[in-house]
Amino acid sequence: MRLNPASQCLLIILALSTAAFAAGSRDRTEVGHNISVGPDEDVSEATCFGCSIRVKGHVAGDVTTFGGSIIVEENGQIDGDATSFAGNIRMEREVEVNGDVTVFGGKVHRDPTARVGGDVTNLGGGGWILLLIFAVPLVVFGFLVAGIVWLIRRLLRPAPAVA
Repeated sequence: MRLNPASQCLLIILALSTAAFAAGSRDRTEVGHNISVGPDEDVSEATCFGCSIRVKGHVAGDVTTFGGSIIVEENGQIDGDATSFAGNIRMEREVEVNGDVTVFGGKVHRDPTARVGGDVTNLGGGGWILLLIFAVPLVVFGFLVAGIVWLIRRLLRPAPAVA
């Protein structure tokens, strides 16, 4: 298949613009590898699955971990929210989080000099996560079994006599 010159030019422009946007992105997303934002670094967003994030510099947006912790070291700054699912958040001296700090299944360790611009929410302890992981499937299974029993009883019920 041959492309005409206009289509070729459009394809090249599209490829170059995509590469330019990818190179200009300052988002950091990792799976299984810890993220470290250095003291002189400026990152727009940081997201980590199964790993931790250490902030020594500046994050312009949100910092989120799933199964990991967030450590904001001295003079670190997060302009958005800091959220950790099944991990802890530790805020050391002179750090600033302008948004909310939320922890599900962990603890918030906060130095008295750390500033938080939004709300601090801590649904600590891993017990409710285990309850959620095991209870929800059991409830769904219970409804499934009850539905099957109801269906079988309805199918095996004798037909009403016709007068």
